[in-house]
Amino acid sequence: MPGSPGTEPPVSFTGAGLLLGARRSVPLVIGLVPFSLVAGVTAQAQGLSLLEALLMSGLVFAGSAQILTLGAWTVPASLAAATLTTFGVNLRFALMGPLLGPWLDHLRGWRRWGSLFFLVEHDWALSLKEIERGNRNGAFLLGAGLCLWVAWIVGTAAGFLLGEVVAPAPGHPLFFAALAVFITMLVPMWRGRSDLLPWVAAAATALVVWRLLPGTSWHILAGAIAGGGTGYLRDRARPG
Repeated sequence: MPGSPGTEPPVSFTGAGLLLGARRSVPLVIGLVPFSLVAGVTAQAQGLSLLEALLMSGLVFAGSAQILTLGAWTVPASLAAATLTTFGVNLRFALMGPLLGPWLDHLRGWRRWGSLFFLVEHDWALSLKEIERGNRNGAFLLGAGLCLWVAWIVGTAAGFLLGEVVAPAPGHPLFFAALAVFITMLVPMWRGRSDLLPWVAAAATALVVWRLLPGTSWHILAGAIAGGGTGYLRDRARPG
């Protein structure tokens, strides 16, 4: 029941919310599976074992960061490059997380941090819709995230086994799938001509660093910093 005027009902965390989140996330698994297959195939092509690939998917659970890191994988692996790549790609969550404040601000301990561990774009978007509907059951995010996490691990395993059978050569069109996903993600982010300068700055910087430091992931971080910094300066220069 709604609370008194000017107040909101308390945030709960129940099994019902957990199950609702899991059910609502099932349709999104269809879109997640191809991405996880690419992650598995890429991990196999880079020489990881099945256990290592599953541990990576289970502990990192960040498709974009995983695929970009695997794309620049070296033997021995560069811990600094992998860490900075993951950090740079996942900075977006610093902006996404606060929008879930109506739930997260009222959760404590494992309920909050466990839910955040499973935070990806899919369950984030679902949770925002639930918050807009007035749902006050914070377990929804964890339920949706758990369902997507299981699907991601299963898809990674399937992709790894597929990679052993197909054994695609370096440069195979299959490995372009990840880049294609990122390109399509840019489309809804475009807000008009004002975004052109930061995008050009990010792309130009990334290309220069890629040429100067081939075989590394520093161009990703450099491009992100250049684009973000240019966008910040652009916004500061706007009147009002």
